[in-house]
Amino acid sequence: MALALDEEVPAEIVRLFERITDEGATVPSIWRYEVANVLLLPVRRQRIDVESFQAGLADLERLPVAVDGSSSDRAWDEGASIARRHGLTVYDAAYLELAIRLALPLATLDRKLAQAARAEGVEVIGG
Repeated sequence: MALALDEEVPAEIVRLFERITDEGATVPSIWRYEVANVLLLPVRRQRIDVESFQAGLADLERLPVAVDGSSSDRAWDEGASIARRHGLTVYDAAYLELAIRLALPLATLDRKLAQAARAEGVEVIGG
C-alpha cells in the first residue's frame, strides 16, 4: 500500500518486489481480491485518486505472478485444516497451503502467519 501512496517503502518490501521481478511468484486465487481491497482503502480515505489506484493495479499486473487456480478448491479441506491448526484465517491459510503444496517460500510480514509457516517447515521471506 505504501507504494500506491508514494510513502517510504520498507527495504524488505523493496527487496521482495525485486525478487518477484527476478524470480516470479505464485499466489492463491484470492490474491487479486486482497490486493484490490488493500489498494482501495486509500481511495476511500481520499489519500489517492482512482487513477492512482488503477495505476497501482496495472503495475502489479506486470509482475511475473502466477495465480494458482486450484487454491480455492482446497479451502474447505487443507485450507480450513491449516487455519484451525494454527489459529489463522482461512484467507491466510490459503497462502500457507500453497507454499506447503508447491514447496515454495512464503513472503509475509504477518507475524502469526510467519510463525505458522515455520512450524510447517516453510521458509519465510520477510517475517
